[in-house]
Amino acid sequence: MTQPTLRFLGVGAREEAAYRRLLRDGVTAPGRAVADVRAQTADQLVELGIATRAHTGALRPVPPARAVERLIERRLDRLRGELEDAAEAEGIVDSLRAEREAATAAPSVPPQAPTVRRIEGMAAVRAVIDELTFFARTESLTTNPKGIITPESAGHSRPVDLRVLRRGVRMRTLMAAPALDDPSTLAYLRELAAKGAEIRISHLPLERMIICDRAAALTPIDPADTAKGALLTREPGLVATLVTLFERMWATAQELPTRDDEAPTEIERRILRTLCTAEKDESGARELGISVRTYRKHIASLMTRLHAANRFQAALLARERGWC
Repeated sequence: MTQPTLRFLGVGAREEAAYRRLLRDGVTAPGRAVADVRAQTADQLVELGIATRAHTGALRPVPPARAVERLIERRLDRLRGELEDAAEAEGIVDSLRAEREAATAAPSVPPQAPTVRRIEGMAAVRAVIDELTFFARTESLTTNPKGIITPESAGHSRPVDLRVLRRGVRMRTLMAAPALDDPSTLAYLRELAAKGAEIRISHLPLERMIICDRAAALTPIDPADTAKGALLTREPGLVATLVTLFERMWATAQELPTRDDEAPTEIERRILRTLCTAEKDESGARELGISVRTYRKHIASLMTRLHAANRFQAALLARERGWC
């Protein structure tokens, strides 16, 4: 029976052979990293997201399920980019917008576009954000005063944010300090950072705003209740003032800490200790007083963080770092 390949996911024969070898070996020794896998091939594995490189130069394979997931995401991103570029080249958005404007314009005197436009309702606000970011070409500035991005919000924002980053637009995002204590928010922020976004954490109050290309800005109608809607302005003076405010907040914020640099939480330390003592996940979860599902979720996160191919290796690497 013919062995299935990764070619349909955009992986060449040489890269796939190297990845399969890494899976068999677990990790290359630092001194053998280039000898075993050609430097160019190694770089390609890292770029594809199916291997990671330690500070010693050794390559570690990403677990198979995660590797395939990353390859699928990569193909989908590329396809989305091609479709978006085609839509832009055809001018379809401008054409559809003209239809809408023609239906509302006065027959004799064309209306003067307001410098500030009121957008009511979250659905309408999201539509405006999608439109602004679709046409962003140089820069996108965003703040989040609450510091929390719910999984639902991340699901809506992800394709928009990745589209902006794929086009080479500089994305800078300011998050309030609670982001550091919310695992799902941190995971999403690190996902964006890995794609090129610049993210900082502020311990001072933030004003909610989205600014695109320093030409258009979106601010809430009521900062205390963003669900009411937003104000869209293209007035150069107002936009410039908001950019200045953003830059001041940016200057006082700190860089997003990398996942590998962070010390584990107490629950993570306890879970790492159980890797050496608990024979089954059920007993480990019972010992810690958490569900098996939560226990396994923490282990998966720790293995990714430690770049470990298996649990035994995760325990060894954690001990080397003094985590347990």
